[in-house]
Amino acid sequence: MNILVIGGGGREHAIAKKIKQDTPTDSVFCCPGNPGMTIDGIETVVIDLSDVDQLIAYAKKQAIDLTIVGPEQPLLDGLVNQFQAAGLKIFGPTKEAAMIEGSKSFAKEVMQAAKVPTATYQSFDQVDSAIAYLEQQEVFPIVLKADGLAAGKGVVIAQTRAQAIQTIKRMMEDRIFGESGSRVVIEEFLDGEEFTLMAFVDGVNVYPMIPAQDHKRAFDGDKGPNTGGMGAYAPVPQIRQSLIDDSVETIMKPVARYLDAQGSSYSGILYAGLIVTQTGPKVIEFNARFGDPEAQVVLPLMESKLVEVLESLLAHQPVDIAWSNQVSLGVVVAREGYPTKVEAPQQLPDLSKTQDVAIYYSGVKKVEDHTFSNGGRVLLMQAKADEFQQAKTTIYRELAKMAFDGFYYRKDIGYRIR
Repeated sequence: MNILVIGGGGREHAIAKKIKQDTPTDSVFCCPGNPGMTIDGIETVVIDLSDVDQLIAYAKKQAIDLTIVGPEQPLLDGLVNQFQAAGLKIFGPTKEAAMIEGSKSFAKEVMQAAKVPTATYQSFDQVDSAIAYLEQQEVFPIVLKADGLAAGKGVVIAQTRAQAIQTIKRMMEDRIFGESGSRVVIEEFLDGEEFTLMAFVDGVNVYPMIPAQDHKRAFDGDKGPNTGGMGAYAPVPQIRQSLIDDSVETIMKPVARYLDAQGSSYSGILYAGLIVTQTGPKVIEFNARFGDPEAQVVLPLMESKLVEVLESLLAHQPVDIAWSNQVSLGVVVAREGYPTKVEAPQQLPDLSKTQDVAIYYSGVKKVEDHTFSNGGRVLLMQAKADEFQQAKTTIYRELAKMAFDGFYYRKDIGYRIR
């Protein structure tokens, strides 16, 4: 088959690499991809993702059998709708269904209507109203969210009223997150163990994956600013299976049924960021695609062939997904300054001699024959093993071999495992 993966980061590298491992004879193209992907036999295609006409023309010319959308922005731009209108097979939610990620207030309205457990909240599009609401609150910390997309950085946990008011002004007046912050959601802070539950969804049919847990804060001990994710692991042994089952029944399925009943039937990956509270699991956020870095640790544990699963879902056929009994852990290497002010591109060390690990590239570029950083998160190093300590030992041993001058990574990924 000819498979086209839309996107260019570590998540898309994981999707494409999984397909190549499942069926080496498949031709996998990634648009725009990144130079690190070519090591795994993935062909990169430089087309602007906003040029949908050119993407459609390429898919037809290349006789693409299936397109898989990785990142959120093309979904919200309606790429799936336009590919479908052109008669092309594509996996991902429509623009209407993807709004569950594109707007925090829309997601909250869906959860409220579907009776899905989540934090209490209010939405505001006027800074004065938001500040007046904060001045009435007695319980802190409190959570402030830019309504739109903010590359995983649009959430601030304010410890005090003064910090909350300052953050609201920076979001809504200074527009530190651009237009995404023109509307904000203010919600109660939930305390508990967080985890990620992703599922393959076909209308009202939900097929959960192995749960994962990522590490959002930049530095060891969950210190520093929020990032797009500094590492992850799967499964999450401290989350009981009964809680996973409960999450599927009380969160994932009701949302799928509600969207289907509203005429925005969901077809794609539904990502739920969840937290275990004293009254059970509640939703922190929804995404309309694979998580990054969760995809890089979950997909290596999937024993079923990814394309076969997606083809069955698109044909509205039931799927039975097989998973490995091993564990998986991944550590992100980032450029110094990430996520606030990323330093200039820096050459990466030679990674060709690493052992017992997989490398998923994200922010990299080629300059002559050398690989340089090209953004904040540069790569993720992942290992599978029979138990987590073995996986951690393998990864940190390999990372220690490398002269990662000008880069940093957390030394404690997986510290919550128990």
